[in-house]
Amino acid sequence: MRVRVEKHTSSESIYQKYIKTIIDVLFASLLTVAGLPLLVLIAVSVKLTSPGPVLFKQLRYGKNSEKFWIYKFRTMQIDTPILADQDFYNKDKYLTPIGKFLRSTSLDELPQLINILNGDMSFIGPRPLSDTDIEVISARLENGADLIKPGITGYAQVNGRNTIDNEQKAYLDSVYAENISLKFDVWIVFQTVFKVLSRKDINLN
Repeated sequence: MRVRVEKHTSSESIYQKYIKTIIDVLFASLLTVAGLPLLVLIAVSVKLTSPGPVLFKQLRYGKNSEKFWIYKFRTMQIDTPILADQDFYNKDKYLTPIGKFLRSTSLDELPQLINILNGDMSFIGPRPLSDTDIEVISARLENGADLIKPGITGYAQVNGRNTIDNEQKAYLDSVYAENISLKFDVWIVFQTVFKVLSRKDINLN
């Protein structure tokens, strides 16, 4: 089920320009402090269960299609080939011993709190993509979805995540970009929590 929204594309709202950023920084700061023991526990677990760095970093396209380094807990072996999600047919072969758990619970996304505090990302927005997803990136340039900050979760993620095709992803990203509001963001947050807890539409790529 999708939330009913109304378009307002003329200019940035006060919420989008100021309040959303304040909320992002406030909650990212609180979650970083409160979740520090969990962050340390995951970091140690990643380090002890497979060779390689604790964090995975990759250049992704952000607001205005400018690239930035995104951070995640590493869930794949260091010899994993760089492929688009739809081209990865044998991902289980490359997952670390705790990689599947971290991905299925979305705990691997926690280091993106750093990206939010750096101002590169928001909690809610289109997922930041790499060069392997150039089709969606190009579509965002055309529909205006690249004009806003990318997010940890977004409208496309709660409407199928990686189970929907590139055209649908880009369309849903544009719908969000045209209709940013506090009500919309709160709805996406609750839908994200439901999806993660129910393990619904979870894709490990």
